[in-house]
Amino acid sequence: MINEAFQTLTFRNAQKDDLINLVQLLADDKLGKYREDTTLPLNKKYLDAFTKIDKDINNQLIVIEKNNIIIGMLQLTFIPYLSEQGMLRCLIESVRITKSLRGNGYGTIVFKWAIKYAKSQNCDMVQLTSNKQRKGAINFYTKLGFDNSHAGLKLAIKD
Repeated sequence: MINEAFQTLTFRNAQKDDLINLVQLLADDKLGKYREDTTLPLNKKYLDAFTKIDKDINNQLIVIEKNNIIIGMLQLTFIPYLSEQGMLRCLIESVRITKSLRGNGYGTIVFKWAIKYAKSQNCDMVQLTSNKQRKGAINFYTKLGFDNSHAGLKLAIKD
């Protein structure tokens, strides 16, 4: 099934016209519904963020389509490191699949695509963070081979 599903998916760079759908995907989970703003017209902060991402050669906001309908998204950030002999890493974030398709192998397809893409960009490692409340997501990432090798810490610095 996964091979058939993969053949029906299209991965492309996000366009400004995709923003409403992408924000809705971000808001469609237990944490996102409290931190995202889906009111229309769309909050200008999303357009500002999109513009910055779109102009940054080390960032890609990817849309996943099935039959020309947006079913998912992810953001890839390529980070050159001085450590580990100048290793290039790919940070995979904001992965979302539309609720009606979750649990059907699409997340696996998306990660296989992202890892293959990162390799094609000469990355030596892919990494991600996940909120500790997303226990199911963390289990999923572990099954994909991600190692919970580091402790991640965050500090909110906005007013």
